[in-house]
Amino acid sequence: MSNTNKKLINYIKNKPDVYEKSTSAFWNDENISKYMLKEHLNPKSEGATRNHEFIKKSADWISGLLSVTKNKKLLDLGCGPGIYDELFCKKGFNVTGVDFSKRSIEYAKKHAKEKGMDIEYHYQNYLDIDYEAEFDIAILIYCDLGVLHPKDRAVILNKTRKALKKDGILILDGFTKKFIDDFEEKEIIEYNKKGFWSEKEHVCIQRNYIYKETLNTLEQYLILTEENLECYNIWNQVYTKDSIVSEIKNAGFRYIDLYDDVTGKSYSGTSETICAVAWK
Repeated sequence: MSNTNKKLINYIKNKPDVYEKSTSAFWNDENISKYMLKEHLNPKSEGATRNHEFIKKSADWISGLLSVTKNKKLLDLGCGPGIYDELFCKKGFNVTGVDFSKRSIEYAKKHAKEKGMDIEYHYQNYLDIDYEAEFDIAILIYCDLGVLHPKDRAVILNKTRKALKKDGILILDGFTKKFIDDFEEKEIIEYNKKGFWSEKEHVCIQRNYIYKETLNTLEQYLILTEENLECYNIWNQVYTKDSIVSEIKNAGFRYIDLYDDVTGKSYSGTSETICAVAWK
């Protein structure tokens, strides 16, 4: 039996441990990142970021949290190709964007230059940032926090707090119980000549799991080509009002407001998302 066959059997017979890692990079895969950038730039798509109409409403609301935006410094963690950042730049912010997709950062830099926008972009894992009292506002949105292992969540929250000035603001969001209620456990096998997961002929085995004890969901994609087998685990943490507040307070933030989403919709507790605005 080949090593690939053994790996596939082990994957199929076992339910992954919570936050078990993928076998290879997702955001920097040459083929996947090409498709992801296309989804980012599609105004109506929600495959990589929210639709652009929502993003505009979100940028308007976030900007309105400060009485003055001109020359205020904003840190965008997981900035992608800079769709939010260009809106913030137009509103007078000095913007720094950080993302671990080389393709997205290259696009963001090129597009900002073409538009004459002075935006600072860094190709970097945002878990490695090391700023101190530099920013007035920071954002970590599209439910990115819940993708991370709990230890990494603590790291990014603490590092973001350190990066903020006194009275600086952090905006983040996450999924709620409604998301897990609508999440379907399933297994799907598909053959593709080429596509999102690989430019080569491949089989995609998708397995969705719910972890009720820890309130996690997993979308696992096993990608089998003639030469290789890759595993991509896409995790999400489901938050309650108390759990998201607790994580943020544990990082030292002193005051937290809650909303249904990152457009500032009043908190109802019935939305698929929950948004927190936290003050240093």
